[in-house]
Amino acid sequence: MNGLQFADEVLERIRQHEDRYDQRAYLFVLAALEFLQSKLPERRHVTGAELSWACRDFAVRQYGLLAFEVLSYWGVRRTEDIGRIVFVLVQTKVLSAEPTDREQDFAGVFDFAAAFGEPYRWDGVARF
Repeated sequence: MNGLQFADEVLERIRQHEDRYDQRAYLFVLAALEFLQSKLPERRHVTGAELSWACRDFAVRQYGLLAFEVLSYWGVRRTEDIGRIVFVLVQTKVLSAEPTDREQDFAGVFDFAAAFGEPYRWDGVARF
């Protein structure tokens, strides 16, 4: 994700819909979506819950123990924030959605403090 940024016109479209999240939060959700798709046998539509958990797993993989703090700094503190980001990306035509998809699909998928406070394996340090 380092060094990625939106083209000015895309960022402007996003900001017209929502300005409470850092630009990096949108890029993070897109990267987490690609992370999830890379783990599937074939590309397909994913649910709000699947993407929410993928965001958790990707954050832990990228930021380790600081994952919760990094996402919080960007304004992402609940799974509902992930849903809002996704639907802003849909509204600005960066992503597409199925007619049955709803922003509420992301509501209460997990509690951030609990999900990021659980023990996990971090591949950031090699053991000898």
